[in-house]
Amino acid sequence: MSQTTAGRASGQPPGQDAESPRGLFGRLFLFLRQVVGELKKVVTPTRRELVNYVLVVLVFVAFMMVLISVLDLAFGQAALWIFGQGSAPAAG
Repeated sequence: MSQTTAGRASGQPPGQDAESPRGLFGRLFLFLRQVVGELKKVVTPTRRELVNYVLVVLVFVAFMMVLISVLDLAFGQAALWIFGQGSAPAAG
């Protein structure tokens, strides 16, 4: 992995954070603080946006169902045309 200079104080060697010697609980606390910070950035959609998103998903799923059904029917008919109905002549 490559080292970046983002978030590092100037004058510190690569691989060392500003508060480098952290124990297990220090790292866990830092992780939880970062999780809370990220959760504060989450924006809940309005009711109208949510309805729009649900409708877009439902229309897309319906379209894909129709498309796959048509393709299945077409490939099935093509297989019957190529291989016939499966009735082999009786050996006798």
